[in-house]
Amino acid sequence: MNVVVRPLSQRPAWVDRLADWHYAEWGALYGPDWSRQAAHDELVEHAQRQHWPNTLIADQAGDLLGSVSLVEKDAPSLDHFGSSWLASLYVRPSARGRGVAKQLVQSLCRFAADEGLSRLWLFTPFHRDYYQRLGWNSVTQAEVYGQTVDVMSLQLGPETPR
Repeated sequence: MNVVVRPLSQRPAWVDRLADWHYAEWGALYGPDWSRQAAHDELVEHAQRQHWPNTLIADQAGDLLGSVSLVEKDAPSLDHFGSSWLASLYVRPSARGRGVAKQLVQSLCRFAADEGLSRLWLFTPFHRDYYQRLGWNSVTQAEVYGQTVDVMSLQLGPETPR
C-alpha cells in the first residue's frame, strides 16, 4: 500500500470531510462545548499552517484515509501535563487494519521532533494497549468530560529547559 502522509495544507479541500469524521467520532466525548463548527474551524486553521499546531493526513492515490493532529491543548482538565498533544487520530473504517494509524502516529512524532518538541502527550479512552505497542508510556488515568481516560506520553528527544 502506497500511503502518503502530508500536512493538511497540501489538501485543504478535505477540511469538511475531516470535520465530519472528527465530530462524529469525538463529539460525545468533548460534550456540548465542542461542535462540528469548532472541529471545522480548527482544521481550517491547520490547513493554513506549515508548523504546529497542525494536522497530518494520510491518503492513497488521492483517497483520504485518515488524519492525526498535533495540538497545544487537547482537554482543559489535562493542561497541567504539558503543551504538545497528539490528538484526533482517525482512520476511516474501510482503511483500518492496514497500518495507516501507525504511519500517521510515526509521521506525527517525526514532525513534532522536527518542530523541536521533546515530549508528546495523548489521552485515550480505549486504545492504551495500541499506543503502548508504539512505544508510548502510560502515565495515569484521569477524567475528561466525565469519562475515564489513560494519559500517555512519549519522549522524542532530550528534555529542554523552559
